[in-house]
Amino acid sequence: MTDPALALAAKIAAVHHRLLAEYGQPQRKGCDDPVGQLVATILSQNTSDVNTERAYASLRAAFPDWRAVMEAPTEAVADAIRSGGLANQKAPRIQAVLRKIHQARGDFSLDWLAALPVAEARRWLDDLPGVGNKTASIVLLFCFGRPAFPVDTHVHRVTRRLGLAPTSASPDQVMRIIEAHTPPAWFYPLHLNLIRHGRAVCKARRPQCSDCILADLCDHRPGEP
Repeated sequence: MTDPALALAAKIAAVHHRLLAEYGQPQRKGCDDPVGQLVATILSQNTSDVNTERAYASLRAAFPDWRAVMEAPTEAVADAIRSGGLANQKAPRIQAVLRKIHQARGDFSLDWLAALPVAEARRWLDDLPGVGNKTASIVLLFCFGRPAFPVDTHVHRVTRRLGLAPTSASPDQVMRIIEAHTPPAWFYPLHLNLIRHGRAVCKARRPQCSDCILADLCDHRPGEP
């Protein structure tokens, strides 16, 4: 009898290598400001990449540093990020996050998280207002190279369609499954290539199954959600 865990690990490996062959090895981008990455990820919630970048650039142009953002009237912060959508919800959330970061160490650095076990660092980030496992994992993986696997809407959809996680699995459950069955060195390229595949082929409404390089590995059937 095949060990289910070994079978799942083998399937993840097959998916990973095919995606690498199709999309290549993503190049790591520098992250010189983990707090900036955290704020940008909050801004990215329920909006497009273009709107996120526009709102983040506007925020940084409007205020000289993170202390100024934290201390500004909330309305001024909301005005600065208006182009990103949900500004009235995101502005107080960003300020609350900055206050908690400042209270922890007296500055606006998250570099100390790099020395903590991943689970502990993730728990600390998860306790920030409006921050969940996806946002925490993005900061840990992208800024510190820690073995944390972010699950956004594309990763959540594609992994479940492929059968790498149950169709009923939540994003956090998908995160735990992938982290338990995948070499940490694959987290960064697998995360980004799953997103690329979700945007280009395995789309939410009209997945292009006939053009999919993973079709023979996939549990999804055309016509299903």
